[in-house]
Amino acid sequence: MALMVIGSDRAQDFFETAKKLAPERDIRIWPDVGEPKDIRFALAWRPPAGVLASFPNLQVVVSVGAGVDHLLGDPQLPDVPIVRYVNPDLTGRMVEYVSLHTLLHGRRMLEFQELQRQLTWKYLPEPAAHQIRVGIMGLGVLGQAAARALGVLGYQMRGWSRTSRAIEGMECFSGDAELDAFLNESDVLVVLLPLTPATSGILNRRLFQRLSLRGRHPRLPGPILINAGRGGLQIEADILTSLEAGELYAASLDVFETEPLPDTSPLWQHPRVVITPHNAAESTDESVVAYFLRQVDRAEHGESLENIVDQDAGY
Repeated sequence: MALMVIGSDRAQDFFETAKKLAPERDIRIWPDVGEPKDIRFALAWRPPAGVLASFPNLQVVVSVGAGVDHLLGDPQLPDVPIVRYVNPDLTGRMVEYVSLHTLLHGRRMLEFQELQRQLTWKYLPEPAAHQIRVGIMGLGVLGQAAARALGVLGYQMRGWSRTSRAIEGMECFSGDAELDAFLNESDVLVVLLPLTPATSGILNRRLFQRLSLRGRHPRLPGPILINAGRGGLQIEADILTSLEAGELYAASLDVFETEPLPDTSPLWQHPRVVITPHNAAESTDESVVAYFLRQVDRAEHGESLENIVDQDAGY
């Protein structure tokens, strides 16, 4: 029985870390995996379409990331359990990212940085945290953790998910019927949704136009977008249009329609856009591999796997 690491520009690091953490195990790295029939478990990130189906005895696939759209898009994906990565390290980093960028835009720091470059001493009115309504789209592990952290800072918290949830400390909305009500009272939109057919392109101009329509504090210049979910959620041309139209005040984007973001994208030069290279919740090699090995141990001992993906729902 062998374990395999496949895909990802970090595959070699994962492979070497796995050998250190579990030297007694037969660990291989694609494409040099020997006999395909030996492979039972795979740690995967964006494997080439059809490759996983070539391993006849594959039992479990563990995703390197919390999102699994990179696996579910394979039309030949074998019928085996898929485990998404959930870890305190990943969660903590995402909470840091969301908190940092909510504070950054709420305190108008991009404008202050521009004033600094101009050697200009100028007062800009800023709302206090308790005067800002943060709406989180996606109320899984990451969304709930971000909500708790921002709630401690005093922000008014709202949340939206496809299905109904009740979460202490925040007003919750669900489904298409309640989306407008959620958007109308969200000043900062934090997006942590999975990419599914239902969410593809959901961050478009029509959605941005519905943000923060009721009750926004006058010290906040306009709605703010923070997308740390998936690039396929957003229409980047619409983000730019809404920024120019005043429908968005600012944006922090960690994910993009095409990655790396092309040099020709106008997003690079926009004065109120922060770009990060899909690293909002980049976990250490040790954390990812330890999680993978734990799933292998659980499967071998007849225990239930953690965080199994509902493939019909897409997460």
